[in-house]
Amino acid sequence: MAAIDASDLNLTEQQHRVQLRRAVIASTIGTTIEWYDFFLYSTVTGLVFAKLFFPHSDPLVGTLEAFTIYAVGFAARPVGAAIFGHYGDRIGRKATLIATLMLMGLATFAVALVPTYETAGIWGAVILTVLRFLQGIGVGGEWGGSVLMSMEWARTNDSRGFITSWPQFGVPCGLFLANLAVLAFSQMSGDQFLAWGWRIPFALSIALVGVGLYIRLGVLETPTFRRLIEERKIERTPIIEVIKRQPKEILLSALLRMAEQAPFYIFTAFIFAYGTAALNVSRDFLLVAVLTAAVLSFFSIPYFGHLSDRIGRTNMYMIGAIVTGIFGFIYFWLLDTGSPTLIFLAIVLSLVPHDMMYGPQAALIAEAFTGRLRYSGASLGYQLASVIAGGPAPLIATWLYSRHHSGMAIAVYILFCAILSVAATAMMHDYTGKDIGSEYA
Repeated sequence: MAAIDASDLNLTEQQHRVQLRRAVIASTIGTTIEWYDFFLYSTVTGLVFAKLFFPHSDPLVGTLEAFTIYAVGFAARPVGAAIFGHYGDRIGRKATLIATLMLMGLATFAVALVPTYETAGIWGAVILTVLRFLQGIGVGGEWGGSVLMSMEWARTNDSRGFITSWPQFGVPCGLFLANLAVLAFSQMSGDQFLAWGWRIPFALSIALVGVGLYIRLGVLETPTFRRLIEERKIERTPIIEVIKRQPKEILLSALLRMAEQAPFYIFTAFIFAYGTAALNVSRDFLLVAVLTAAVLSFFSIPYFGHLSDRIGRTNMYMIGAIVTGIFGFIYFWLLDTGSPTLIFLAIVLSLVPHDMMYGPQAALIAEAFTGRLRYSGASLGYQLASVIAGGPAPLIATWLYSRHHSGMAIAVYILFCAILSVAATAMMHDYTGKDIGSEYA
């Protein structure tokens, strides 16, 4: 059990504000680094990995094989949620977050060293799969802790949506940095990017890990967890307990993410394969468009988190799911016009419906779980969506396009995901503005 200094339990208002600020900054920067690592893999998969690790496959088959390894990271995320959720509810949020950052960073750095098919044959793809699995475990444990680190330092009940939107802000930041890194090194002459340039952004992740560790080590454990220790309310097997006590909340948390997560990876990962193969636009054009979309998310995610504090978490979320279901058709119609201007517009706007859900999502899910099981429950529910939504989405999109040769078939899939999310959100209890302190612990 983590030792807690008794002097930490009674902070002045000013000290509390300082710790809240540090917690939000540490969570945001930490998630930015973790998502940089995760999205870097996503971006390079659609551009490079099929050529380097499956060179003898048909281009479509090679893309499917590359995205299958990509999906392994999503299958691993619930495993990470279970492992780190257990320790997050047992030894604390802070120590667990340091471990997830180390695991993710080292696995990403190792990707830079993986030999290609030309050097090691199929073993290159095997090593890549193992590292992607480790990435998934790391990011699977990251989200719950980073959200709770911010939320559990908040004293006011009417600002949790806004406060917990900042760890979510790490997603567009990570997306921006990953695409920027690939764009920068893709300017290398000839085939140098394909030969070795793609490795440099992965290697740089080790420096980012150092920055993240320095920041996270300076944050105190959250008041909620310290109170749980003081009151001797720590569960021995939190994962088992939350599955027994709150299975409905876990399932609904996963299903409500269908409209958020599946389209997101179509808009930010599948678009590179679709854009270069079906639309015949350049890699750099797509990278710049996704970069611009990520910049727009810098503003929209905190805004929609704040708006959820005003109109309610479930209301904001359902609006976002409905807009996403409609936007899928608009998105592919704009892409299929072939107009560079309209393609750029479609990609830039694609993350706004997503952000309507992603801004309030952290608070919506975390508030549903009791304090002593919150890391385990929120992480597990959140990451189970990776198995049914995020991981399969590029594979399903690739398969649908190969069968129907039309983006509209993929838009129907997005609509299906939106319908599931609306139904799940409607059944989720809304704790907006309510105290989630000791009586829920």
